[in-house]
Amino acid sequence: MITEQKNKMANSPINKLFWEMGLPMIISMVLQALYNVVDSIFVTNMGEQGIIANQALTLAFPIQILIIAVGVGTGVGLNALLSKSLGEKNYDKVNRVAGNGIFLSICIYLVFLIFGIFGARWFISAFAGKNEEVINLGTIYLKICTCFSLGAIGFTVYERFLQSTGKTMLSTISQISGAVTNIVLDYIFIYPCKMGVAGAAWATVVGQFVSLGMAMIFHYLLNKEINGNIKFIKPNFELIKAIYNIGISAAIMQALLSVMMAGMNAILGNANTEPSILVGAFGIYYKIQQIALFSAFGLSNTIISILSFNYGMKNKDRINTAIKCGIVDVLIVTFILSLIFEIFANPISSLFGLTGGTTREIIDICTIALRIASIGYIFMGFSIAIQGILQSIGYAIRPLIISLLRLVIFVFPVAYVFTLLNDVNYLIWWTFPIAEIITAIISVFILKKSYKEKIEIIENKKYNIV
Repeated sequence: MITEQKNKMANSPINKLFWEMGLPMIISMVLQALYNVVDSIFVTNMGEQGIIANQALTLAFPIQILIIAVGVGTGVGLNALLSKSLGEKNYDKVNRVAGNGIFLSICIYLVFLIFGIFGARWFISAFAGKNEEVINLGTIYLKICTCFSLGAIGFTVYERFLQSTGKTMLSTISQISGAVTNIVLDYIFIYPCKMGVAGAAWATVVGQFVSLGMAMIFHYLLNKEINGNIKFIKPNFELIKAIYNIGISAAIMQALLSVMMAGMNAILGNANTEPSILVGAFGIYYKIQQIALFSAFGLSNTIISILSFNYGMKNKDRINTAIKCGIVDVLIVTFILSLIFEIFANPISSLFGLTGGTTREIIDICTIALRIASIGYIFMGFSIAIQGILQSIGYAIRPLIISLLRLVIFVFPVAYVFTLLNDVNYLIWWTFPIAEIITAIISVFILKKSYKEKIEIIENKKYNIV
């Protein structure tokens, strides 16, 4: 099975490979984004409390992003080590790596459990000012999501077990099962049961546990390549170090999304306008935007898989083709999503205000945000594709620099300046395309320099792999 995968990676048409491997990754990543989108749709339609409840969820969102970031970073390292060990037929190492993955998921969960118990209220209060209602609702939501985050964290580990052995469709089925559960329970808990934001939080964590449960069933019943014996759940610090040597870069890049979200919440909360409206609109916009962002990440992960294999083979023709196809395919996806958001900005935003009334102003601002900010999606996709290329050829710091540029360095100063101007509800959204365009330009120079250093010097070798 592993040999077939290697033959395919070495000989199949590159563009076909990208869509064959990339679509399941895109679906999986987008489904992660939909958890928070669905929560916000139901919460903002709670009537008079909708605006305040949405602001509370927005303030909690950076920690949810951080949970995903740590899980993704750990998963990337696990996937790489598992795939390598499976290719080497070192099944003892495969089992120990998998066991350490489970051990790490438990440790990560305990950290977020402690944070949920002791730090949830402090975190929300830091961004909510003196609005006690926002603080109380945000604390309830965040405490549930962190104290019961084992489902989300555990799923990222078991998902990688399935992906490393080629069972990507099973991991996608697990994601879909959890997402559907979340949607159904959101409605039941928030409306008939009248549980409010607590209902949204419980729907999220139950959906995550459903995904974890499905992935565990698939893994233990069908993943014969990995031994699931409990004796392998024993910490080995050399293996843990190896996992994070690979995964730390991905974790930090994802965590910067949390930094950006928290920073923007702070900046918008002090803008010369009603904070619940602007912060709420930003929260809705950013959750919708994650569909485009996570699609780009899915294809970026595909670039890493395909390009790193052919870079290891020193096959310069396929390296160049992989770079071109990777960039073009990411641009195609982000361009299509940009068009969709431009054309359907109002209907998409209106999903968050089906009950009308107090949410109308948020919907209007969110529509403006989607139409302006989606101009930058194609540039965002370009930068993220370059990050994948740089990771594939052995760079760790340069992809992080690109993330810092597009998420922090060019965002916070521009956003702050716009909050000082009169028409902040309109101008603030230009922050994102400005940051993406400048970052994309700089990324071109980083890619050219990196190409000369790592790829241009390669003597082309072509292999006939049996």
